[in-house]
Amino acid sequence: MDLGDKETERELAWIGDAVLALYAREWAAARVSGPTRIECFTLMTSNRFLAGNGPPTRVEAGIGLVYREKGLAAAFAHIEETLVPRFRKHWERQRARGTA
Repeated sequence: MDLGDKETERELAWIGDAVLALYAREWAAARVSGPTRIECFTLMTSNRFLAGNGPPTRVEAGIGLVYREKGLAAAFAHIEETLVPRFRKHWERQRARGTA
């Protein structure tokens, strides 16, 4: 995935961050209740979590690029393919430890 120069990558990451935040809010709202919902959202959008898939800015820029080229549904599908499988495992570990 060609993200262009650093400035373009940052711009795409800015958009990708917003798309990821919307996805994470919808995902958490459908599956989690109460204060734990905020923890779920925070974890899914954290640089610490994203770093497991590459540099966080690059991960967010990839989401932003898909959004720009193909729209919101495609960006959500991209998140579901690239982030959600790992996130589910991470989230379940957090819940098993009682930290979520």
